[in-house]
Formats: sequence, C-alpha cells, structure tokens
Amino acid sequence: MKGIFWATVASAMFGVSGTVLQFISQGQSIPTSWFLSARTMGAGVILLLISLVLYGKETFTIFKSWREVSWLLAYALIGLGANLLTFYIAVQSGNAAAATILQYLSPLFIVLGSLLFKHERPLRSDLIAFAVALVGVFLAITRGDITQLAIPVNSLLWGIGSGITAACYVVLPRPLVRDYGHAPITVLGWGTFIAGIFFNLYHPVFLNMPPITGTLIGSMATVIIVGTILPFSLILYSTHFAPSDVISIVDATQPVVTFILSIIFLSLKITIAEVIGSVLVIVAIYLLQQGRRKIETQFEREN
Repeated sequence: MKGIFWATVASAMFGVSGTVLQFISQGQSIPTSWFLSARTMGAGVILLLISLVLYGKETFTIFKSWREVSWLLAYALIGLGANLLTFYIAVQSGNAAAATILQYLSPLFIVLGSLLFKHERPLRSDLIAFAVALVGVFLAITRGDITQLAIPVNSLLWGIGSGITAACYVVLPRPLVRDYGHAPITVLGWGTFIAGIFFNLYHPVFLNMPPITGTLIGSMATVIIVGTILPFSLILYSTHFAPSDVISIVDATQPVVTFILSIIFLSLKITIAEVIGSVLVIVAIYLLQQGRRKIETQFEREN
C-alpha cells in the first residue's frame, strides 16, 4: 500500500503538470522552442546534480562505450526530446485532457512495434485491448459524432505522435538500465540534458526570452519539479515497497487528474461520450498489461 500510494502521488503529479502545460502553451504566449529549451536544460541539470550526489563518479560511466552513447542519444532525441515536443504541441493546439489520453496509448504502440519489427504475434488480450482502445479513442475525439472532432486534426496527429514517441521513451533506455546497469535517474538526467542541448542549439534559452513574470516562473517550476523530478523520484522510491506491475496499475491516475483539473481550472467542457471513451482507453491499457503479465508469470514458472 505504501508503494501504491507514492506511485499514485507521482501519477497525479504528471496529471497536474499536463494541466499547467496547457496554461503555459495557450495562456502565456511562450514560444514552443524557448519553453522546451528552458524545461529540458533546467530539469537535466537538476537531475544530474541529484545523480552526482547519489552515485558520484558513476554518473559519467555511461560514456565508457560508443554503444552506450548511441543508446543514450537515441533515447534523448527520438524518445525524450521528441515526446516532449509532440506532447507540448498536442496540448497547445488542442487540450491537455485529449493529449494525455492519446499519449496514454503508448503501450499499444509498443506491442505494435514488436509486431512490425520483431514479428512477435500479438496475444488475444492484445487484440481485445486494441479493439477497446479504438472504440475509446473514437468516442473521446468525436464525442460520439463521426461528423466532428472534439480537437483539431493537427492536435490529434501530434497526440498520436506523442503516444508513439512515449513508446520510444519507454523502450530505448531499457538496454542502458538492464544490460549496462546504469541508474534510471542517471539515464533520465543525461537524456534530458542532451535533449536540452539540442533544443538550445535551435533556440538558446537566453534569446527572445518571454517577459519573466511570477506566473511564468511558477508555471515553469511546476512543470520541471512537479512534472519531472518529483514524480520520477517518487516512482523510484515506490519500487522499494511494491513490484513494478502493481505500481503501473495506478498510471491511470494521470489522465483522470488531468481531466478533473482541466474541467475546474481551464473550463473544459466534456460530454458523457468523452468520459466513456477515456475510461475505455484506460481499461484497454489495463487489459493489455494484465494479459502480458500473466504470460510472463507463466513463462517464469515453467522455466
């Protein structure tokens, strides 16, 4: 219960961050490129400082081979950096609730990637999850009316892109943690920092800065601390008390919190069809994860 509690708090923090992200992108007139430069560089520096405190010189062992550096660059650019960019634009052009639901589809994209690139046959539970998720997304983005969309088409496409890049964000760092034994917070720190370098090459954080106000500082601090550093740290902490498969069940807290906060603070108007659709997407991901865990558990028992 202690592990589930802290994992739930972490997921809720991600939900809070998504709502604040919509406030920043739509209400503060902040250039996308400047925001991404500031967010990634700020979070990367803080995470690396934490890694140095916890692991000392081991923070730099990730650069001991070109293979590890290649995985790190792929994670930083194709996974983390691309995911931050696509999710931000999806929120900016639509709303945080819809973008969060679309990004939440990342486990389905992981299964689809395994089918396309590894030729792994999908499980029956995968097919059921796909069908349920498609119905859920249809209801969430059309409000049950096929003649209209609840969000602009470009927001829908960027949201799907955020789901695909979120899948890359999950898959690409695994070899660094599993095969090479690097601490997750170290991998996240370097990935965020490297993404920050590339974003700053395009738009240095000290050029064309928006007016520095208390609202901007508070919003940026919320996204960096509440949306990145604290939830990731709490997820790591929660793994000391509960297994990862149990912890992952509470991932659904994020879209729920984003929906509630968007309704309260951003005046989001939501229909019953959207609620049902969002619930179906959450149920689909749960079915997908549960089906695969059963197969993994059975395999471990047989071997």
